[in-house]
Amino acid sequence: MYISTRDNYHKVTSAEAIALGMVPEGGLFVPEVLPKISTHEIQSMLGKDYQSLACWILGKFLPDYSEEDIKTCVYGAYSDNFDHQDIAPLVKLDEKKYILELWHGPTAAFKDMALQLTPRLLVKAVQKVHPEQKTVILVATSGDTGKAALEGFKDVAGTEIIVFYPADGVSAVQKLQMVTTEGQNTHVVAVEGNFDDCQSAVKEIFADKATIAAMQSAGMSFSSANSINWGRLLPQIVYYFAAYLRLVALNQITFGDLVDFVVPTGNFGNILAAWYAKEMNLPIGKLICASNENKVLTDFFATGVYDRQREFKQTNSPSMDILISSNLERFLFAMTDHDGQKVAAWLNQLQTEGCFTVDETTKARMDNIIVGGFATEAETLATIKSCFEQYHYLLDTHTAVALKVYEQYQKNSGSQRLAVIDSTANPYKFVASVYQAITGENENDELALLDKLSHLSQTPVHRGLQNLDKKSILHHRQCTKNGIIAEVKNILQL
Repeated sequence: MYISTRDNYHKVTSAEAIALGMVPEGGLFVPEVLPKISTHEIQSMLGKDYQSLACWILGKFLPDYSEEDIKTCVYGAYSDNFDHQDIAPLVKLDEKKYILELWHGPTAAFKDMALQLTPRLLVKAVQKVHPEQKTVILVATSGDTGKAALEGFKDVAGTEIIVFYPADGVSAVQKLQMVTTEGQNTHVVAVEGNFDDCQSAVKEIFADKATIAAMQSAGMSFSSANSINWGRLLPQIVYYFAAYLRLVALNQITFGDLVDFVVPTGNFGNILAAWYAKEMNLPIGKLICASNENKVLTDFFATGVYDRQREFKQTNSPSMDILISSNLERFLFAMTDHDGQKVAAWLNQLQTEGCFTVDETTKARMDNIIVGGFATEAETLATIKSCFEQYHYLLDTHTAVALKVYEQYQKNSGSQRLAVIDSTANPYKFVASVYQAITGENENDELALLDKLSHLSQTPVHRGLQNLDKKSILHHRQCTKNGIIAEVKNILQL
């Protein structure tokens, strides 16, 4: 069963949790009990392909889905829409560092790892919970989730998807990917504001009783494709198991050796999935949380004070330009032994006062698991350049943040453990910054730079980014941050 992080809702099944997206009264759904997997069982999965691992992990969390349901969803999600047979391949930089490439799906970002699967899980969930209703997917995006969600949900029967993105907070390539999306059920809206404005408004809609009543009268219900939805977060656990077992198969580690994972994150979902894997008995050492100059998480893990009252910076790693990390709520719930009232008080304080401070016991527990670090924009560019020169390997800006933070951590800690660095986007998705890093030239025509960078680096442009300039712009909607609810009602004709 699934419970609320704020102790404000009754227990629900996995299908209900996925269909609802988030707790209607505020809060996020989490499993009441995490499955622990024996060492023997994990070892028995050595050599299995990604799809088999996904079926195995999902089966632990989705008891009201049949084995056939899960298999249909998984094999539909991970097929020829990924351009690598490993789905999430590992690339060796040196004896102590591996890159986990999570961008081989259709939209060149790690969000595909979940969002090729989430729509399938959601459709099954709705069929089980309220088959007569149409599901409206609301998405706030800082750049990558939007296109991945649109691609996953376009023309899926019984759904409409509405994506909100900050008008000036995504790269030109990211914007083009979204506004050229086809599909009879897709809607894309530029918001005059930042990602936090989009995310906060979407959360408010989920709790807006008048809108929900109007939806129900029209035979519709809301759900989410953001990682506030358990059906979005769950698939991300799989690639941590896949990466670890792959290292064992390659004889780079012996089973049982601890491996550190380095995760560039803004909304905390990707690194939370790694923590769930660790809790399930995967031999993970330290989790290293990498931030850009919007370093609210770095400061939080250093001090125990979460303070969003600071300048919001637009950086060259825009998918991490976030000051309110939604999935941190799930982590805090776990760190407080499921004290939903304490978590609710902290989150209420964050909303009303702009900050909260965790108690010493919670801080000590977090310190045992996670360490934060950040990289500046200049350090990000320098890391892209040095990685290309040393390894002839192209990093995007977010992965470069992670590599720089890991190098700082390794220097400070002296850790000799092998580390896996999550690569969350293909470098061509942030082509202007990557090209600037390598050449020192600052050019703004991202579409022209795709071919230039490919020629310079002798690496191919990701297929999902090719010919964007030849596609028609199909979405022109724009609104203010205060007009998001009105925009939803207009789209849905409520």
